[in-house]
Amino acid sequence: MTERVVLAYSGGLDTSVAIGWIAEETGAEVIAVAVDVGQGGEDLDVIRKRAIACGAVEAEVADAKDEFAEEYCLPAIQANALYMDRYPLVSALSRPAIVKHLVAAARKHGADTVAHGCTGKGNDQVRFEAGISSLAPGLRCIAPVRDYAMTRDKAIAFCEANNLPIATTKKSPYSIDQNVFGRAVETGFLEDIWNAPIEDIYEYTQDPAAPREADEVVITFKQGVPVAIDGQEVTVLEAIQQLNTRAGAQGIGRIDMVEDRLVGIKSREIYEAPGAIALITAHQELESVTVERELARYKRQVEQRWGELVYDGLWFSPLKRALDGFIAEANSHVSGDIRMTLHGGRAVVSGRRSDESLYDFNLATYDTGDSFDQSMSKGFIELFGMSSKIAAKRDLEQ
Repeated sequence: MTERVVLAYSGGLDTSVAIGWIAEETGAEVIAVAVDVGQGGEDLDVIRKRAIACGAVEAEVADAKDEFAEEYCLPAIQANALYMDRYPLVSALSRPAIVKHLVAAARKHGADTVAHGCTGKGNDQVRFEAGISSLAPGLRCIAPVRDYAMTRDKAIAFCEANNLPIATTKKSPYSIDQNVFGRAVETGFLEDIWNAPIEDIYEYTQDPAAPREADEVVITFKQGVPVAIDGQEVTVLEAIQQLNTRAGAQGIGRIDMVEDRLVGIKSREIYEAPGAIALITAHQELESVTVERELARYKRQVEQRWGELVYDGLWFSPLKRALDGFIAEANSHVSGDIRMTLHGGRAVVSGRRSDESLYDFNLATYDTGDSFDQSMSKGFIELFGMSSKIAAKRDLEQ
């Protein structure tokens, strides 16, 4: 029986060439799998037909936008996940979503190998292969660019020699990855970290310095899930899409950073994530109203570790699953409305309300109606500072 390889297929030059390349190198039949996580571009049926025309024995396409939003983006919102306190895990979140479909296709078609188009110096090779091995430990992984030195020049030559139905026009100077949660841009002149990004590289966001009217929005959450915008019910996908448009029009969500890659190098990345940043900002603020102090403090530690695990490709790991349970419980009271002003590249919270609020006006006010017994504070301070006071006396006596 001829071996079969499932290929993560984008429809672009590199993965189109990889179909025939893998067949030549391994003698295996190739099943192409394309997953739509909101990256835009060509119609899925066009991509499927191209895969067949390039030599795939079968091709599967999946519209996974809602699945991606609800099962991958939503947990990141609930975790306030920002790698290195800035990056909302745009690419890292999409890889396990794609992996799930690759593994399902491998089982369906009897494949023993999964292929992807990643290089040997990025994070994505780890995310794909660690995810695949977690869901299907018996599957083998190959990466033509990494394992067979499939350079772009070789890919173009292969494409032309085999008359493949795909354009071999000059490549963009940038490496771009995008989905509904955001957009990542790297390489080209951006590799010199002194060079400022130019306006042409942005697509999801408008220039934040351009004059425009501010946009006020009210986001409603129920147990950490965005369920309405300005009183109109939305799905998670719709919430992200609507805020991509509205926050993006205000230049919100632009991130220029040098990040620590998993493989040990530092990389300059430009991100656009208007919907993600707006939703995480709103969610954080609602948590400040509805989550008890000690839980909130501990959750911040969990959020950092959760983000690192996802960035490092360990979405399906035991620790990540355990932390998911904690985050879900911590969101059980995160319900209510957050009002934000979107303007000048910033999402600024201006109002909060919740039936689950822990904010007590009568305790917080300094005016008439104050119910806080200030006479208790003196004794509290004595007890709270006692251990430090005792240690200070000892240190002064030495």
